[in-house]
Amino acid sequence: MDAIEKALGAVVAAGELAGAVGLVWRGGEAKVAAVGWRDIEAGLPMQRDSIFRIASMSKPIVSAAAMTMLQEGRFSLEDPISRVAPEFLAMRVLRDPDGALDDTTPADRQITFEDLLTHRAGLTQAGFHTGPIDAAHRAVLGPDLDSPLSPDAWIAGLASLPLVGQPGAAFTYGRSTDLLGLLLARMEGAPLEEVLRHRVFEPLGMTDTGFSVPPETRHRRAGLYGFDMEGRLKKLPAVPGGAALPERPDDMEFASGGAGLWSTVDDYLAFARTFVDGRLLSPQTLALMTTNRLTEAQRLGTLMFGMPTFGPGCGFGLGVAVTMDPATAPVIRGKGGAGTVGWPGAYGGWWQADPTDGSVAILLMHNMLELEQLTMGYGLGGYGAIMEFHALATA
Repeated sequence: MDAIEKALGAVVAAGELAGAVGLVWRGGEAKVAAVGWRDIEAGLPMQRDSIFRIASMSKPIVSAAAMTMLQEGRFSLEDPISRVAPEFLAMRVLRDPDGALDDTTPADRQITFEDLLTHRAGLTQAGFHTGPIDAAHRAVLGPDLDSPLSPDAWIAGLASLPLVGQPGAAFTYGRSTDLLGLLLARMEGAPLEEVLRHRVFEPLGMTDTGFSVPPETRHRRAGLYGFDMEGRLKKLPAVPGGAALPERPDDMEFASGGAGLWSTVDDYLAFARTFVDGRLLSPQTLALMTTNRLTEAQRLGTLMFGMPTFGPGCGFGLGVAVTMDPATAPVIRGKGGAGTVGWPGAYGGWWQADPTDGSVAILLMHNMLELEQLTMGYGLGGYGAIMEFHALATA
């Protein structure tokens, strides 16, 4: 951990990060390095219990909640989601993902729960395409994280938009987990946060995870630091692109199961241990969740922001990336022994759980980047920190 603290400290000193918290759990013991600042302007240091917005690290949590319902027989992977959301009975598919919204063809089949869990539903989200579908997502659904729409109105809005691919045909990252979370809530007759609290947070002792941070613990939040257009570290009022409000209103009904959670390294450790010591899920359900479901063509042909999403050594199960070949798996998705799982978050968070040696590694930070800034090379020190942290944590 001394080496990890030194490595992360160098990134902070270079002005590439405000701060970070890294945790390595092995042999039943967790060791933590907290480096830099959770609030530079106020002179508040990063701490082990600092609370971060974890972005897409929310997706595995919501997926695991779904798996608890699957093992109870509440739905099957092959079930069409129209069983719960009839809004999706007759979907249309764009002939060209960047083409006109009215140039569509009928979906070959209905979207299933497995399609949502594997991101093969044909759903996308704002920012992933250059055509009219991008503006349509923003206009119909509102901000990515804190939409003012009710869950039912949001579901209906999403169903009114055409898909960018046929259900089951390809891995298309987007709103699948957001929709999955709202369908779980609809099945349970309760808000998504209550569903997660009952099914995941309370059973695992996750006391600092939720869609908002209570007033009594807001002093522990890590500031949302990104970069100005000259590449200088800058504290942001919200997340890039106005995707979240400074404070989530108490009466907001929509909750983004795909990217909306806040958490800490110890809370996320409690969740990640599910994949190494069998907490929460039965062995059969865990095996189902952590087995690659994508075809070779889907794995090798998937790009995200112009870069390969998986590559030859990595697949995707039900809500998590899975190491298939340790030699060629990408670190950013989780790289360990065969069966290692993980999935990063856009705001800098990263984790993996390796069942072959019973280890968990988690790195939380706020490296809040606009896509344009990333292409200009700003904030890459945060990604370098992940690579170095992985190398030291798995040595």
